[in-house]
Amino acid sequence: MNLRILGIELRRSVAPWAGIVVLAAALAFLYLVPGPWWTGTALWTAQWTSMALWTRYPLVFLWPLAVGLGALQGLRDHRSKMSELLISTPRPARHRAAALAGTTAFALVSSFALLVLLGAVRVLAGDATYTHLGWLPISLVGALALTAGAVLGMGIGRTVPSALTPPALAVGAFLLTNLLRQTSDTATPAAAVPNRLSLLSPAVAEARESLLTLSAPVHLGQTIWLLGMAVTGFVLLAAATPRARLLALTPLLAGAAVALLQFPADPRATYVVDREAARLVCEGPVCVTTARRARMEALEGPGAEALRLLHGVLGDRAPAGLRETTVPRALGDPPQRSREYVLVDFDDAVIGDAEGEELTRALVGQGIAPLCRPRSDTESGTLEEAAAQSIAAAWVLGELRPLERTMHDTSQQAAVADPVWKKFMALPRAEQQQGINALHAAAVSCTGDPLGALTGEAAR
Repeated sequence: MNLRILGIELRRSVAPWAGIVVLAAALAFLYLVPGPWWTGTALWTAQWTSMALWTRYPLVFLWPLAVGLGALQGLRDHRSKMSELLISTPRPARHRAAALAGTTAFALVSSFALLVLLGAVRVLAGDATYTHLGWLPISLVGALALTAGAVLGMGIGRTVPSALTPPALAVGAFLLTNLLRQTSDTATPAAAVPNRLSLLSPAVAEARESLLTLSAPVHLGQTIWLLGMAVTGFVLLAAATPRARLLALTPLLAGAAVALLQFPADPRATYVVDREAARLVCEGPVCVTTARRARMEALEGPGAEALRLLHGVLGDRAPAGLRETTVPRALGDPPQRSREYVLVDFDDAVIGDAEGEELTRALVGQGIAPLCRPRSDTESGTLEEAAAQSIAAAWVLGELRPLERTMHDTSQQAAVADPVWKKFMALPRAEQQQGINALHAAAVSCTGDPLGALTGEAAR
């Protein structure tokens, strides 16, 4: 197909409109609909991998849209009542099919590329310091998914030339993608169907952790499956006999079979940690991942001060350094724990959004009374844990203040912490130190009542 044919097809087909609709729908979703792609360390413009994943995420409705628009394109000859005329021409049917499919593929790939380009510009304008090409396969498979879905829609539209075919295909594809949709967190993606079957969906799970990326077997399996889909659609678009249409299903079925064998059966092998992104970069005792090296400057000063204060309070049991946590976890799982380091999760807004003295206070509280329950995403440490951290930090820094940006209102924290604080401060200094030590031991081991440990009630 040369440029002249491409220009003619762009003028006389719905391909440009298909590209415009897909791009507009994706931009409206990412910019106008509030969601997790707006916040946290994995927001869609924070890092390259999260950008690629979040631009793939809308395929849960963009792919059915491409299938339906492709079917509408496949009805063109039937609507113009010139099918018999085209059959009688000497030009091979595959040439006409290539022109039609190529034009639509060009429009859809261009629209998706513009979406990715916009995200890339936003990432470059931000503070991302980890530049790599590992995100490209995610986006390339997304572009292939739109193309394959549209070509399959064209083939089915030409095979079943009815005005009901495009909407029926779009609805059916939407139901399919939602059935296969991965509905868990990024650490252990699972679905209502087996993991291998769920990976036939062109969409991906929500990008909740920026250190995770899709594994190579997933890329390979989805590429094989989508290529089989595209070949089936193209053969259906060019087929002239029932037998040829029946044989056209072979690439689709073969691609699905090979892809299912290629996909990992274990959900934990679907999304894997990007080792280079998770590599720790250290300035003295403070370490962050390569992906968030830009956070080092803001963390280094308050982190060193927090470690100094913790050593004065806990002595030999004090953490020796600060480390950003790199272990993925499922929603509801307890956070990673360590006796040697204060583990920092930047998705925890109490730490991730704090600066200066407020950050030092949050790190001191986390160092003395690390959480047994996570405080990121849709979860929150318990009200008692927040109160215990605020009391521990107040004992070191001299002022009782509720923690900001938890899911517990500051008045609720004050109602729990104030009585314990007054009772705790009425104790002799030596007993106060024993209470802090007991709180630290209870929190690190995730046993007992942290507030009761402060006043010795937990031991009674």
